[in-house]
Amino acid sequence: MHKAQKFALGLLAAAAVATASDVVQLKKDTFDDFIKTNDLVLAEFFAPWCGHCKALAPEYEEAATTLKEKNIKLVKVDCTEETDLCQQHGVEGYPTLKVFRGLDNVSPYKGQRKAAAITSYMIKQSLPAVSEVTKDNLEEFKKADKVVLVAYVDASDKASSEVFTQVAEKLRDNYPFGSSSDAALAEAEGVKAPAIVLYKDFDEGKAVFSEKFEVEAIEKFAKTGATPLIGEIGPETYSDYMSAGIPLAYIFAETAEERKELSDKLKPIAEAQRGVINFGTIDAKAFGAHAGNLNLKTDKFPAFAIQEVAKNQKFPFDQEKEITFEAIKAFVDDFVAGKIEPSIKSEPIPEKQEGPVTVVVAKNYNEIVLDDTKDVLIEFYAPWCGHCKALAPKYEELGALYAKSEFKDRVVIAKVDATANDVPDEIQGFPTIKLYPAGAKDQPVTYSGSRTVEDLIKFIAENGKYKAAISEDAEETSSATETTTETATKSEEAAKETATEHDEL
Repeated sequence: MHKAQKFALGLLAAAAVATASDVVQLKKDTFDDFIKTNDLVLAEFFAPWCGHCKALAPEYEEAATTLKEKNIKLVKVDCTEETDLCQQHGVEGYPTLKVFRGLDNVSPYKGQRKAAAITSYMIKQSLPAVSEVTKDNLEEFKKADKVVLVAYVDASDKASSEVFTQVAEKLRDNYPFGSSSDAALAEAEGVKAPAIVLYKDFDEGKAVFSEKFEVEAIEKFAKTGATPLIGEIGPETYSDYMSAGIPLAYIFAETAEERKELSDKLKPIAEAQRGVINFGTIDAKAFGAHAGNLNLKTDKFPAFAIQEVAKNQKFPFDQEKEITFEAIKAFVDDFVAGKIEPSIKSEPIPEKQEGPVTVVVAKNYNEIVLDDTKDVLIEFYAPWCGHCKALAPKYEELGALYAKSEFKDRVVIAKVDATANDVPDEIQGFPTIKLYPAGAKDQPVTYSGSRTVEDLIKFIAENGKYKAAISEDAEETSSATETTTETATKSEEAAKETATEHDEL
C-alpha cells in the first residue's frame, strides 16, 4: 500500500513537472496588479477554440521560458472566461498580443508568432531606444540580436544624435540601437564619427553608413543592410520581404544542396542589385505551390521569378531554360531596365454576372474595382479556404441587401479568386476584405472587424463615399438571419469570427 502511494505521488509530481508553465494565466482580479508590478509584459488574449491560438501556444511557452531569465513576463487571458477584461483592452480577434509597460503604456505586438521572433522582439522592447555603448560592452551589445546598429557620434554633435534617436524610436521593434562618443572605439571599429555600423551575424558581418545623418537615408541603410544578400523565404520571413518595398527574386529548388549551389552561382547578381532587388531561396518541396502564385509551373524545378511587390506584378523566368549566371543576369538586367512585360494570370471575364456578388477577374479588375463612381467592397478569397467558405452565405446576403437598396448603383459587393487571378493588391491571407471608396481608389481600407453582415454594413457606411447605411428594415432582416446562423453554429465565439482569423498563403 505504501509503495502504491509513493508510486501515485510520483506520477502526480511528474505530471506537475510536465504541465509546469512559464506563461502566467491572468484573470480580471489579478491582471492589473500583475501589470503594475512588472516593468515589461507581453499579454496574449486568446480563445480555446481558436486554431491560430493553438498553433501559437508551444511557441509562446518556449519564448516565456527563454525570457524568464531576463525578467520579461509572458501572460495569457482566456477571453471566453474574461469577456469584460478582453473588451476593456479592445480585443476584437484571436490571438491578440499586446506589450504592456504599465496599464497606461500599451502597444500592439508587431512581430512574428514564433518563439525566436517573440524572444527577439521582447528583448528589443526591454532596451532603451538607444543604449549607451562602451568598449566594455560593445561585444556583448553586438550579440543582442541578429542585427544591431551602433552610431559613433562626437559628444558635441547634437544634430546627428537627434536624427539617430528619431530613427531608433521609429524602428526599435526591428533592431537594437546603440551609440558611442568614444573616438578611440570608433577608430578601432574602422570608422570616423559621425558614422553608423550595422553589425549582423550573416553575410559580410557588418555594413557602414558614413553619409549625412538623415532619417530617410538611415532607414534605407538599415533595411538594406539587415536583409541577407540571398536569404531564405518562408513563413517567418515572407512578411518582411513583402514590407521591404522593393522587388523580390525567388530561387525555387527542392534540396538544400541545390539551393546553396544556385545561391553561390547567383550571388554576384544579388550583390550588384543590393537595395534594388531582394533575393531569396525557397524550398520547392515545402512551398512549391507558391510558384503558381508567381505564374510558374508547380511541378518543374529549379525555377526563378521576380515579384514586383509594390504592384504585385509577376515576372517568371522561362522554365524551359536552364538557370545559368548569364541567363539570370540578362533577365534581371532587363527587368531593372523595364524591358520585360509582367505575366498576367486571369480567369475569363464572366459572360454574365449572376447573383448579388460581382465576380472580378484580373481582366476586369480595373474596370470594376477602380470605377471611381462607386464604393467597391471586394473579398480576396481562395477556393480551399475554410474561413472563406464560412463567410460565403453572409457575403451573398450582404450583396443581396445592397442590390435591393437605394445604393444599388453606387455600392458594389465583389469577390475575386486571388489564387486564379493576378491582382495589384498583395494578399497575405484569406479572406482579405477591402473597400475601395469612390473618389479615393488610391486609399483602400482593409476590413478588420467581425465577419457579420451587420458589421460589414457599418464598415461600408463609415468608410465609403456614399455613407451607404442600409435601411432599418434591411438591417433587421440581416440581424434576424445572423441570429439564426449563430444559433446553428457550435458556439457564439466561432460565429463571431473576425478578420484576424484567416488562412495563410
